[in-house]
Amino acid sequence: MKKILPILFFALMLAPSAMKAQTAAGSINRMWSYPVVYKYDEQVTWYFDLSTTTFAPNQDVYLWIWSPSEPDAGNWENSSDFAKLTYVDNMVWSFTLTPTVYFSKTPAEIAASAGFWFRLKDDAGTMQSEVGNMPYTDFSSFYTANQIIRSYPEEPTLDGGVSILFNANLVPGFEDATSVHFHSGLNNWALLQEYQAWLPEIVEKTRLKNLGNGFWKMDLVPKVYYNAPDGFVMENITFLFVKGDWAGTSPDQIIYAAEYVAPPPPDFRFFPLQISKRDFLGIIRKNNEVGVNKLIYTVTGGNTVLTGEITGTMAEIKGFVNLVTGLQNEQNLTEIHVLVKDNLDHTITDTTIPLKIAD
Repeated sequence: MKKILPILFFALMLAPSAMKAQTAAGSINRMWSYPVVYKYDEQVTWYFDLSTTTFAPNQDVYLWIWSPSEPDAGNWENSSDFAKLTYVDNMVWSFTLTPTVYFSKTPAEIAASAGFWFRLKDDAGTMQSEVGNMPYTDFSSFYTANQIIRSYPEEPTLDGGVSILFNANLVPGFEDATSVHFHSGLNNWALLQEYQAWLPEIVEKTRLKNLGNGFWKMDLVPKVYYNAPDGFVMENITFLFVKGDWAGTSPDQIIYAAEYVAPPPPDFRFFPLQISKRDFLGIIRKNNEVGVNKLIYTVTGGNTVLTGEITGTMAEIKGFVNLVTGLQNEQNLTEIHVLVKDNLDHTITDTTIPLKIAD
């Protein structure tokens, strides 16, 4: 990690000398980028929250940056149009650039520099912000991490950006993929953005960026991407990746949102542990997913099929299957087959249970 004090000293030394007598506008409250992570040769938008400065809403604000290079050198008293920020709203300005193009530097040269050091100023240079350094997240460790996915940030928010990295080399069926798409939803698929290969606009919306060598990236702002209504509380992003026209799919993935405590995993079991056809088969599932409030069972014993439903809550669904009456006509039965699904048509269990021979 670079030492802050030497870099700050370096930044101040390189700042134009004409700025020393200018009016201070104050320090930048917050800054961030979208995409959250990006390569130096990728287009990115930087955002600046100037609510703690004396800049006025909608005021023309310019970027004066001297590291990794100084694109607007010599124009302190009359900034160039290319250095002008765009006012977004609520005291936030943005600036869109491709670092390698804007700074006329290679990715390696930018990586070896002191970082993105700058001030924000008015056109004539009569007011200026404190020195700022736009943070940059190096995500190169993902290439050797042996992870299928990685999220930046690890716990996203509804209104903030998120970059999701995908290593297709670890998922069978994605060999030689020319396009990968994001089939997803919020809160366990409650608010969907499906991948629909027959709709060109959805194909483009769900398309991942190809980083090369089997690595891909999806960038989105959840509220915008899913058109979430006002007041929506995001708990998680559930998704899978799709190769081309559904030629391959990844396993389901989930990313939990910030300030959200992941629920305990569902707990399903039969009871008692040993049963005969003269018993009641108990079925219980705790910690159910959002929207799950019913279990549908099919019990097959010999030539007899018993079906039914057990209702409950997310906290617990519990009930019994009457084997005593249901299997009374079956003789010499040694096992039953039990299929249990939830009301969302997810299979909970598909198993065979041995039966004790009743006295």
